[in-house]
Amino acid sequence: MQCIPSIVRERDVAFEHEAIPWIDDVYRFALSLTRDESDADDVVQDTFLRAFRSWHTYMPGSDCRRWLFTICRNVFLRSRERSRPTVELDATDVDAVSADSLYSAAMHEGFDDLFARLDLAPAIARALAKVPEPFRATLIIVDVDDQSYEAAAEMLKVPIGTVRSRLFRGRRLMQEQLLTYASDAGFGRRPSMLAAS
Repeated sequence: MQCIPSIVRERDVAFEHEAIPWIDDVYRFALSLTRDESDADDVVQDTFLRAFRSWHTYMPGSDCRRWLFTICRNVFLRSRERSRPTVELDATDVDAVSADSLYSAAMHEGFDDLFARLDLAPAIARALAKVPEPFRATLIIVDVDDQSYEAAAEMLKVPIGTVRSRLFRGRRLMQEQLLTYASDAGFGRRPSMLAAS
């Protein structure tokens, strides 16, 4: 029976002679999968680590390159399964998602025909008064005075993108205030998302 250090040494030598020469080919294959040099480096490193650990399953004399490519493809697929796609959202996008959620909750809670059943002029005035600056000024210029975004940007001395962002956030704040008013007036249940805020 061979001693363990001798078996380990033979495995290391066999791996070095049969697997390591294919490192450039495996890298090119990994790069074709990832389309990113840094990711390809990570995949190659993991591929050779797994190949070394699984060297006892490799059949000597078979196609080592193909065996390594199979491991490489599996490593790549597992890395993609683990990494969920993420999307960066700016403040306007976050507000859009929030406003849509608030609107959907309002429809679900029975506020869909609210405008037909309620005089909202006093509620709108109170809600507008509760909106903090600079959102209130933007709402007044664009929504109340019916000015264009360009005119609002000139009056407020800010870029048009800032006007859009402030307008969107201001409208969301108004919507929250009006839904609270409707709920307090007995027109449907208070949406759970408002109860938490």
